[in-house]
Amino acid sequence: MRNSDRPGSSARSEAAAAVDAAAAANAGEAADAAEAPRAAEAPQASRTAAGGGDDASTTPPALPTGNQDLVIIGGGLTGLWAAYYASLEHPDWAITVLEAEEVGYGASGRNGGWLSTLIPGNRAVYAKSVTAARGSGLEAVRAFQQAMFTAIDETLAVLDAEGIDAHQAQGGNLKVAQTPAGMERIRATYQGDLTYGYSTDDVRLLSAAETRARVNVDNAVGGIFYERTTAVDPALLTRGLAAVVAARGVRICENARVSRIGAGCAVTNRGAVRGTTILSCLEAYSGTIGGDAPGLGARQVIPVNSSIIVTEQLPEETWARIGWEGRECLSDSAHTFVYAQRTADGRIAIGGRGSPYAFNSGTPGSGAVDERTVAQLRHKLGALFPGFDMPIAHAWRGVIGVTRDWCAGIYFDPHQRIGVARGYAGHGVTATQLAARTLLDRAEGRTTSRTELPWNDHDSGLWEPEPVRWLGVHAMYRLFEAADGWEHSRRAERTSLIARFGSRLAGLHE
Repeated sequence: MRNSDRPGSSARSEAAAAVDAAAAANAGEAADAAEAPRAAEAPQASRTAAGGGDDASTTPPALPTGNQDLVIIGGGLTGLWAAYYASLEHPDWAITVLEAEEVGYGASGRNGGWLSTLIPGNRAVYAKSVTAARGSGLEAVRAFQQAMFTAIDETLAVLDAEGIDAHQAQGGNLKVAQTPAGMERIRATYQGDLTYGYSTDDVRLLSAAETRARVNVDNAVGGIFYERTTAVDPALLTRGLAAVVAARGVRICENARVSRIGAGCAVTNRGAVRGTTILSCLEAYSGTIGGDAPGLGARQVIPVNSSIIVTEQLPEETWARIGWEGRECLSDSAHTFVYAQRTADGRIAIGGRGSPYAFNSGTPGSGAVDERTVAQLRHKLGALFPGFDMPIAHAWRGVIGVTRDWCAGIYFDPHQRIGVARGYAGHGVTATQLAARTLLDRAEGRTTSRTELPWNDHDSGLWEPEPVRWLGVHAMYRLFEAADGWEHSRRAERTSLIARFGSRLAGLHE
């Protein structure tokens, strides 16, 4: 990844880096926001998909001295969306975003670039929690699904209105089965989709021929297609949004690591910032700050690794054989699934879990990826498209926030005036926009359709203490790997009992 975009002065930190990024993109920057690939056998490791630089001045912008109307912790998409909508509604407000590293350093700048329709959580768990508490869980989840559709539309409308070029392409999501057992799971998912709020216009099953007509995946036995999903470059999206909010007068303070929050105050490594309302938008890093706000704590949400490799630009003859002309977001129905996109400049970016979790909720820092994970992703890429020469140019790693029941939550304490959003579990690019608007609704005391959604004040429980947590997470992924091997080797018609056990252990079954 490029190491020349780290903001230096306050003015550059707030806007110019994002403008530079967009200009670089228009000049042909890769869809992973990386530098032009160098000829090399090993993938180029990156600290963050959003770039950054060690050769520029690292003088951090000054913290505000007066009381802020709104203090946002986290310079990722949730925080930036909150800043965007707050600045629209209250153009006279003093709004500050506090970011420990640089804008887009976390999952917002390192993800696979899917504006996905998928709810950030287990639909059955949400439905059950609502039914037990106050009414129809089924209708609540259906409303949640419609809100996700709306969030995609609103996100794309903002990109258009604000002139943000994130290489967006609404090509849908193609999920492919390469085994009969995988197709069985897709059929079950389809029935669940129709139950929980999709229409037959939103999602449809595909035959093997229909699947391969879109993307020529080897051994495809069928698939499912979601119409609304949109591919984006996450780094360009994040930095573009940062430029817009900075131009609106929002102060973005990078290199300001928050260690604790309380009513009216956020304590950073460079001093305290006072604010009437404080929103914690840290996702996988939510356990790193102290305070008694709801939804925070080291056992509330854990950081789970997700890694990505990106190929060199592929020749036209390769694309002629693969297809993929619609830039669909591509995934598979394996238990250790992958996610991928064809980038705007003709590469394949493919991601998966690899080494899933570091002991005691460790995070990957610079984003370097171990050789075993790179090899696993190479193998997955080869299984989808065997017989092609696809040199790997880049690799990086980030973390997603996962709660014990894999369901995201939105919280607001009106007494402390502290809000929290966390736990998107890998479905956050769309969910961040919805979460930000929900947090602002709750901070303003408004009752809206968003504040009635089932992730509001959802109780996910706590993760087990270490070392049980580490053992459990790694055991789950080992079970899923074993199940995939069993199903592929036998061309199994039914999902492995090993996987069924692993899903129940993890709380993933619907």
